[in-house]
Amino acid sequence: MVAARRAPEASSLATRHVMQANKSKNTGPELKVRAALREAGLTGYRLHWKKAPGRPDVCFPGRRVAIFVHGCFWHRCPHCSLSRPRAHASYWEEKFARNRERDARDEALLVEGGWTVLVVWECELGRGRIERTTARLVRLVRLAGEGGLPAGVVDVGASPAWRLRAERARRARRRRS
Repeated sequence: MVAARRAPEASSLATRHVMQANKSKNTGPELKVRAALREAGLTGYRLHWKKAPGRPDVCFPGRRVAIFVHGCFWHRCPHCSLSRPRAHASYWEEKFARNRERDARDEALLVEGGWTVLVVWECELGRGRIERTTARLVRLVRLAGEGGLPAGVVDVGASPAWRLRAERARRARRRRS
C-alpha cells in the first residue's frame, strides 16, 4: 500500500479556507437523499454505519442496501467533464486514484457480503434532475428490499439497465415458486 502524501501548501489563504470547509458527513447532497428517503417513508436506515465496509452514507441493514452519495470532484464523476487542478497536479492525480481505489474496494466488499450498493452522484441531485434521481433511488431501495435486485453496484443516475436484470430475477423467482 502506498503511503498517503501530505497535502501541499494551499496556493492562497482563500484556497486553504475553501478546502477546510469541505465536509465528509452530512453534506448537502447527502441531506437531499435522506430527505427523499424519509418523504417516501423509507426510515430505519443507519448513517455512516461502522459495521458495513466503507461506512456507507446511508445504510439499510435489514434490506442489505448501502447508499453512497459521491461528490463529483472528489470521486471523479463519470457523468461530468471535470477539470483537474493545475497546481500540484501529481498530488491530485494520486489523491483521486486513491479515492477511486477505496471506492472500488468498499463496493466489492459490500457486494461480496450480499449487499446492493447504490451510488448517487452530486450532479444528479441538481435542479431538473433531483426528482427523477430520488424517485429512481426510492424504487431501487424498495426493489432491493423485496429481493428483486441482486447484489451488485448500481449507478442511480445511469441508464436503467438494472430494470432488465431485475425483471429477469423476478421471472426466475416466479418459475421457482
